[in-house]
Amino acid sequence: MPTKVQLSPLAVTVRGEGPGLLVAHGAGGSVEANYGPILDGLAAGHTVVGADYPGSGASPRSAGPLSEDELADQLVAAAVARGLETFAVSGFSLGGPIAIRIAARHPERVKALILTATFAKADARLALSARIWSEIYQDGGGLRLAEFLTLVGFGTGALDAIPSDQLEAALKTFAESIPVGTPEHTELVRRIDVRGDLAGIKAPTLVIVTAHDALVDPALQRRLAAGIPTARTAEIGTGHLPMAEQPDAWLALITDFLSVHH
Repeated sequence: MPTKVQLSPLAVTVRGEGPGLLVAHGAGGSVEANYGPILDGLAAGHTVVGADYPGSGASPRSAGPLSEDELADQLVAAAVARGLETFAVSGFSLGGPIAIRIAARHPERVKALILTATFAKADARLALSARIWSEIYQDGGGLRLAEFLTLVGFGTGALDAIPSDQLEAALKTFAESIPVGTPEHTELVRRIDVRGDLAGIKAPTLVIVTAHDALVDPALQRRLAAGIPTARTAEIGTGHLPMAEQPDAWLALITDFLSVHH
């Protein structure tokens, strides 16, 4: 099992040995929820470090809005505390702009970037989805929120492939796991803007476009890649959740890139 240590106020996961890999999870997720299905594969060749954002995983909820700069610095501090002076950074969804802030604020530490299903600034669709996400949560609709997030999170083919009885059971389990920090996470999704950081990124960058994404439009993901001089793109045929639909393919894209650039 991943080792959990406390880095006030964030709970930190450390796994594996080798070159450093810092992971930044998405809104409403955690290190385990977003990277758990591929942690073993990543840790086979890297020291993987990640931190649960306030109000998710084992981290206490924030008393106010989240600061992207503070989150970026705390994730870096978690890696440095593990003895990693330099590292690659993998960011999923909201973790993408956090990873970009890490590269902008700590360029001497970041050796490579992998950005999946992500954005530099939310477009109207993503901002509206994040607002609905927050409103359903605050209205106490745990099961309804699980239904909404499953709808926008999975590709059509993947959703169709789940037997109805299994889907109902999964929705109930999902509803019970929705983190208390959801309002702060979704507020940051709507507010964060790292477009000004893109042109200055020097580290080799891979943008993994989730081709059937109904939450973060693939065109928005490609615009992010176009703004980074060092970026190249790869596509994966999933909705917003490659760790649920095609974890092996997602892992291969990340490790293949790191084998060349890290």
